[in-house]
Amino acid sequence: MQTRVIQVDPKTLKLLEVNARFMRHEEFQRLVANVKKDGQLTSAPFAARNADGTYEVLSGNHRVQAAIAAGLESIPCIITDDELSKEQRIAIQLSHNAIVGQDDPDTLKKLYDEIFDIDLKEYSGLDDKTLGLLDKASSQAMTEANLEYQVLSVVYLPDELKDAQRVIEKALETTKNSAVIWLAKDSEYDRWLDAQETASSAHNVKNVSAAIKIILDIFERNLTQLSEGWDSEESKHDNSTWVPLSTVLGRTKIPAGGAKTIKKALDKMVGSGEITSKNLYDGLVKLCADYIEKK
Repeated sequence: MQTRVIQVDPKTLKLLEVNARFMRHEEFQRLVANVKKDGQLTSAPFAARNADGTYEVLSGNHRVQAAIAAGLESIPCIITDDELSKEQRIAIQLSHNAIVGQDDPDTLKKLYDEIFDIDLKEYSGLDDKTLGLLDKASSQAMTEANLEYQVLSVVYLPDELKDAQRVIEKALETTKNSAVIWLAKDSEYDRWLDAQETASSAHNVKNVSAAIKIILDIFERNLTQLSEGWDSEESKHDNSTWVPLSTVLGRTKIPAGGAKTIKKALDKMVGSGEITSKNLYDGLVKLCADYIEKK
């Protein structure tokens, strides 16, 4: 196979549509940071010429993507102009992914300990937590079996999945142009996990989505407690602020006849100007209280 090295704009390279090699998000972000720090790729990808004159990356797809993310306009690339079949391309792709060496864990830790600069430690792609596993190792290489990890799956029914996707898409749309990011405290996340575990244990359910539904049901039953947000002495709301009516009445249902009575009375009060934006909720609460008292 004839090969040569050229300088090429990474955005002009064609990436593999199906790539067996994957990289976790945090690993890819670390790779991008390293490329930015170096200002170039220190390891060239390998690409083969297509019939249309473009080049398809058979090895080094993540390096090319990292170069693009890092803003590099030119990178070195090993290319071949030889005509390769689809099977040959796949074989090359798999061989480059499969033929890798292994690190001796003890030597790896000794070398890492010789780095004192924090930025260079991060640049190495290792960390103290990962290397802490080597304290228990002898001469065997690190494998996935040595790593402690847990896979969490949340299962939704079809109708629940649509709602979840809608909420996530709305959140992404709302925050994509935001210059400010708000983070929850780690302790609040722990409280959420505790609530989820408590709900699971109380109802003897293992499914996460079932536990979440239980928590949401409890929230619905206690909606009126949210009135503390606008009815307490510490509240920053004034009387002109609009607040959810559900925090007063909850999501309770009333007979259709009663609802019609309330609607007529409300329409009358709005028409006469008795209810304005400033006293709307006071009027509604009084109206509903009178209705309940009559019943």
